[in-house]
Amino acid sequence: MEKRIELERRARKANQITELNLDNCRSTSIVGLTDEYTALESLSLINVGLTTLKGFPKLPNLKKLELSDNRISSGLNYLTTSPKLQYLNLSGNKIKDLDALKPLEEFKNLEVLDLFNNDATQVENYREKIFKMLPSLNFLDGFDCNDEEVQSDGDDDDEVNGNDSEEEGPGDDVDDDSDDSDEEDNVEVSLSEVYNDDLEEDNSDWEEGEGAEDDEDEDSDIDEADGEANESAASVNANDKDGEKAEDESQARGKKRKHDG
Repeated sequence: MEKRIELERRARKANQITELNLDNCRSTSIVGLTDEYTALESLSLINVGLTTLKGFPKLPNLKKLELSDNRISSGLNYLTTSPKLQYLNLSGNKIKDLDALKPLEEFKNLEVLDLFNNDATQVENYREKIFKMLPSLNFLDGFDCNDEEVQSDGDDDDEVNGNDSEEEGPGDDVDDDSDDSDEEDNVEVSLSEVYNDDLEEDNSDWEEGEGAEDDEDEDSDIDEADGEANESAASVNANDKDGEKAEDESQARGKKRKHDG
């Protein structure tokens, strides 16, 4: 414990230290902590292994003392040299009855006491008796005398935030929802217009392409028809010429027969 105390001091003078954390530094008794720490207001000795408080120093300005998860069963009278004590955590110790808590009556400023996980909490009407024993006490094991739970700093923050949100008024939420809805509608309209424009362009390109193909097909059909017509005309002309030639030959043969006769 002495080495841990020196480490926590960080070269500061003892009478300049207001807070000291000695959690988990294993020791069965108080060693190295002296009356020199006159300015100390908060001391934490959680899970140290203390079996006794003998040798606890005189700390006239001590207000908060953490002694949870040790093996203390008695000797709370050694704490009376710190009369300004307001917060005392003795949870997880070996206190078996209320008589061991009698020395706490000397603390006229004690407001918070935690005895959770001690056998003494199983005593009949334990809470009622403790509040009667210690009139200045506001909270015992996290609850007041009406079994109302103590509020943490987080709860206070939630309440503050809740008040702020209420001041904004219900209409603000409606306006926000309306604005979000308008934005969504605008986005949908814009997307719809873009989609329709693209669709029209695609249809236009498709119609132009198909029209061109139809024109080509029509031109091809016309060319084929013209070709067939020309071939038909040529065939007719050829037949006419053959007929005329045959008729001339026939007339010539008639004339020859007549001359021979």
